[in-house]
Amino acid sequence: MARPNSLRAALRRLAPVAHRLSPHLRRERTLLAGGSLALVAEVLMRLVEPWPIKFILDRYTGHAGALPGAGFVPEDPQHLVIACAVAVVLVALGRAAAAYASTVAFALAGNRVLTRVRNELFVHLQGLQGRFHDRARGGDLVVRVIGDVGLLKEVMVTALLPLVANVLILAGMLAIMAWMDAGLTLLALALFPLLALRTVSLGSKIRKVSREQRKREGALASTAAEAFGAIGTVQALSLESRFSSAFQAEGSRDLKEGVKSKRLQAGLERSVDVLVAGSTALVLGWGAHRMFAGHLTPGDLVVFLAYLKNAFKPMKSVAKYTARLAKAAAAGERVLELLDQEPEVVEHPQARVAPAFRGALRLEAVRFRYDDGDPVLDGVDLEVGPGERVALVGPSGTGKSTLAALLLRLRDPEEGRILLDGHDIRAFTLTSLRSQVAVLLQDSALFATTLRENIACVAPDADEGAIRRALALAGADTFVSRLPGGLDTPVGERGATLSRGERQRIAMARLALMDSPYLVLDEPTTGLDSHHRDRVIEGLERLSRGRTTLVITHDHDLAARMDRVIHLRGGHLHEARDGVRDEAREVRHALPA
Repeated sequence: MARPNSLRAALRRLAPVAHRLSPHLRRERTLLAGGSLALVAEVLMRLVEPWPIKFILDRYTGHAGALPGAGFVPEDPQHLVIACAVAVVLVALGRAAAAYASTVAFALAGNRVLTRVRNELFVHLQGLQGRFHDRARGGDLVVRVIGDVGLLKEVMVTALLPLVANVLILAGMLAIMAWMDAGLTLLALALFPLLALRTVSLGSKIRKVSREQRKREGALASTAAEAFGAIGTVQALSLESRFSSAFQAEGSRDLKEGVKSKRLQAGLERSVDVLVAGSTALVLGWGAHRMFAGHLTPGDLVVFLAYLKNAFKPMKSVAKYTARLAKAAAAGERVLELLDQEPEVVEHPQARVAPAFRGALRLEAVRFRYDDGDPVLDGVDLEVGPGERVALVGPSGTGKSTLAALLLRLRDPEEGRILLDGHDIRAFTLTSLRSQVAVLLQDSALFATTLRENIACVAPDADEGAIRRALALAGADTFVSRLPGGLDTPVGERGATLSRGERQRIAMARLALMDSPYLVLDEPTTGLDSHHRDRVIEGLERLSRGRTTLVITHDHDLAARMDRVIHLRGGHLHEARDGVRDEAREVRHALPA
């Protein structure tokens, strides 16, 4: 069975992308309709372009009677030349205006559509939880959101629009050529099967190389993002050469695929050049013979050769369009692959905004496992009263942080349920639920902006007094006041310009501003020196006062300050029952000093 034409295959692979974009495209139908009309006008202008020359040639060679509409052609040669010269200028201006209008209309529509798609993709990725982000590589996601969508946007103007225009021009020119001389038209197309075979043979290779190249670019970006995201660790462990070698290896593979793509594309374009030259020679030879025999006028032959040259331009550009459309198809497939990812946690259609919680928390027979492994939580039951502070301790990997993820609905349990004030958390919208559960992680992320904006991002309407009180509650007011810019001091990406302890206290101030009834602290003192650890613990004591608090920790002193200490082992909870001092002793025994 014959293999499909490469251009048709690329367009077929773009069809699912176009289907997904159709709701957005319908919103731009006015622009698209206007662009289409301008495109048709451009095609008509191109078809008219060689006719003024035909009029002049046929008048001066005595074939004026063969001119269409000869009765309207000026008799005076001077007038004819002036009229044809003016017509050439007007046709060129009309074609330029139409081409400009169609390009701008389609570019504007394409930019609007794909900007919305990029925004939709970004929001969708932020809504994916758990396993997807555990496995995904950040650099590759950035390439898909920025590069792949950008490539789709660029191709709509630089490949798809010229392709449509050239197909229309080709159809129009072939129709006029067939009307002028059907036999000569068939002769002009005699070498077309060879071109089709060549396009099929190289086009599939171009598509395959284009898909591989997009994968390589994603891998290259992931390697760079991984190295720069952990630059401190890379430098501390002297891993620069290892990452450089990995980056160079990915770059070499990307270069190899890029050169291969260009080589295939150039080979196809040069094949078209040779075939176009062959067709031109055939038409020129046989057309001259027909002209001398009186079956064609000199003007007819000139128009025929002009059309032939322009008619084969789309063929000559097939390789370029095929490569671009193949890349766009690969990029579109990568975008759709992300859009087709289903989030693990989905809001119920009737989910409602959560009320203001009082702070009661209950887990009922909660069971959870990662992939196909053993359950990390196996029928866990827990009840915490409003304002009660509970320390959750146990060996690493036993599911302590999983409980925090379940409470925030970053994941959902396989069985059982989690209730806040007696309500199943799945009954509420995710945003309203998470706004009432404040979380402090082991290394809380700060953003590349000022301290003020890092704190106030959870409450944009907070005034200066509220921010200052949050700083004081977190014990961060002293060191912030010593900074040259105070609250307006910018911090580096992920807070790199601050120490770890300072980052934790700024993150605590952010949580203080949330003023939420639930507080989850996930290893908040890990990695801190004694000075910062003491400051953080003091701030946490103030921050947790009156809030239902779940502290996940290996720090036995922090655990001993809580009202209850619960051990998580083997997927089950075991609660100490002999008072805070005994709980602290149990924690010290359970955990390394």
